Amino acid sequence: MTTLFRYLVDQREWKDPRAFIPRFREAAQRLSETDQDPDLATCTPAASTFEAWYYNQRKPNRDARRVLVALFGCSFERLWGPGENALSASAEASRTEDHTTSDAELRDMRKGAEMAARRARDFAMGAERGQLGEETIGFLQDEVRSIAERYPRVPLTDVFDDLVSAQDEVFRHIEGGRSRPSQLRQLHIMATLLSWFMAKASHDMGDASTALTQARAAGVCAQQAEHPVLIALTDGLKSLITYWSGNADDALYYARKGAAEHPGLRGTTSVWLASLEARAAALLGDAEAVLAASERAERLREHTVPDDVDNLGGLLTFRPEKQLYYAVESHVLLGHGDARTANQAEQAVEVFSDPDAPHWAFGDQAGAQCNLALIRLHANDLDGAADAIRPVLDLPPRRRNRGIVVSAQRVRVALSRESLRTAAVARDLREEIALYPPHRPALMC
Repeated sequence: MTTLFRYLVDQREWKDPRAFIPRFREAAQRLSETDQDPDLATCTPAASTFEAWYYNQRKPNRDARRVLVALFGCSFERLWGPGENALSASAEASRTEDHTTSDAELRDMRKGAEMAARRARDFAMGAERGQLGEETIGFLQDEVRSIAERYPRVPLTDVFDDLVSAQDEVFRHIEGGRSRPSQLRQLHIMATLLSWFMAKASHDMGDASTALTQARAAGVCAQQAEHPVLIALTDGLKSLITYWSGNADDALYYARKGAAEHPGLRGTTSVWLASLEARAAALLGDAEAVLAASERAERLREHTVPDDVDNLGGLLTFRPEKQLYYAVESHVLLGHGDARTANQAEQAVEVFSDPDAPHWAFGDQAGAQCNLALIRLHANDLDGAADAIRPVLDLPPRRRNRGIVVSAQRVRVALSRESLRTAAVARDLREEIALYPPHRPALMC
């Protein structure tokens, strides 16, 4: 079998060991510095070893696998899988060169149009210097809505610059003292949301401390705006950040705080807080609290009336599909693996299978797939678990945010159970997941 590794080596014209080995050595040294693992710095194959890899006569050891994954940017399983798909894709690309060229031209034109629109926006906002005009408010509101819709669907790198710029713009207008009271409240609402997004971004990059700083700033802005939904939404985000950081007590506290201080909420934030509470309680192993919070979430869902935050859509509304994903995760954390939970887990994966659906989010899809893998491991269905987590392991590094990485590591821990530990599939998956976290979660290019 011709491996993808061999195909990629040929594509780069590295078949000569004198071409391949220096590049391998450079990748090993970079990885050694990044992972602070001095053993990697000396990981260099002999020419005969490289040739054995090339002809699929031998597989690399653990350290060499780590370097190869970093060098080629895909999982080891894919590297040592068949290369025919890559070859056929290359042939197809050459047959459709004209179509590809026209697509590239269209992308360039769209990019030019986006740049022109941004220039027009900057001009219009500049024309209102000295006063805060309605057009400036409108531009900023459009940006907030756009970020809310795009954030859960694209890598963080695609929205981060826009997010930083918009937050700075809103802060500048608040500090400038040129706004009327009604405008100032609108600005504080937007500052809350943009700081909330920045907190989520810092969390996705694996920086819980910075995330909580931004979340607290969002809370201050929400208080200034006197907006109960946003205050509760900020408590929910603090619960989410601390949950994925493993601080279950704090996660439970923030979820309950948001619900207790704002019992009159009718939008989906109330359902989110109850679902966050259930998930945090599950992390603590409190089955009774999980049941109570889950039942409350279901009751609240029945009486939900969308509010102004829900109407922004995207990341700011807690849809039934996401509620199902949270409910399954709560059961998984309690160690449940019965048929009903398994069916719910499969349903959660199914509802996130369509990237065109309005509720789709790549992070929720990956989390649902990891939960399904865990449930199958509870049933000792190792092959089924491997199938469930495979799409997660194949995600490009810049989509591997903090929540996805933690979910994958939970599967790795489950694969270490005594009944599974010695199986070849379990061993290979553990090794692959060990290499999974990117060096800069959610911002790897």
